[in-house]
Amino acid sequence: MKHSLFVADLHLGPERPQTTRVFEDFARCTASRAEALYILGDLFEYWAGDDDLADPHHAAVANTLAELSRSGTAVFIMHGNRDSLLAGDFAHAANARLIPDPTLIDLYGTPTLLMHGDTLCTGDTAYLAFRARVRQPAWRMEFLARPLAERRAEIEALRQRSETDKQLKSLVEMDVHPDAVAATLREHGYPRLIHGHTHRPARHLHRVDGRDCERWVLDSWYHHGSYLRCDAAGCAAIQI
Repeated sequence: MKHSLFVADLHLGPERPQTTRVFEDFARCTASRAEALYILGDLFEYWAGDDDLADPHHAAVANTLAELSRSGTAVFIMHGNRDSLLAGDFAHAANARLIPDPTLIDLYGTPTLLMHGDTLCTGDTAYLAFRARVRQPAWRMEFLARPLAERRAEIEALRQRSETDKQLKSLVEMDVHPDAVAATLREHGYPRLIHGHTHRPARHLHRVDGRDCERWVLDSWYHHGSYLRCDAAGCAAIQI
């Protein structure tokens, strides 16, 4: 049966080679049988700019995706909060298409909205303000003009600060807000919703304006690989 696969929050990096090997096996043995693979943000632990493609690990991941695409599986990549600087050079190397957040698709007859998920966490106002700042073209241009080593060091410092900040935030603050979910589903015509970011895999049902809407939260790959498989009959979460 025709089907598509969805993953998010892989957080690939040279410091976690086992996860990269799991991803490579997944691409070769599982994703190659699908019509499409959608990566809904945070493919990498961090991305300092497309000039970091010279890194052997990053080049290997791009090559894995390019081989998958050449096998006949369409590859789509959405930016996450860790890899918002992915751009055209990486997409070209990976033979993949970058898609905006959000993206609405017709998934075997079911309208399905794809998101990374961070914009649904409206209780985390400090993060959303930071997100808005670093997504501005002027900020990106200034940041990418700096030396790569300097960019890497700053991103690492930001990551460490983020981990510290998380200890001060409640679980409710860092999760999606029900009102934001409802507003998003309403705005896009009450579709199915698939997203990542929160690392809290689950299937939710939302009743919005008298309509039942399904929401799937994708798992992270910090502890094991996981993906969502969808076909005309529905979706199922699968651990690798």
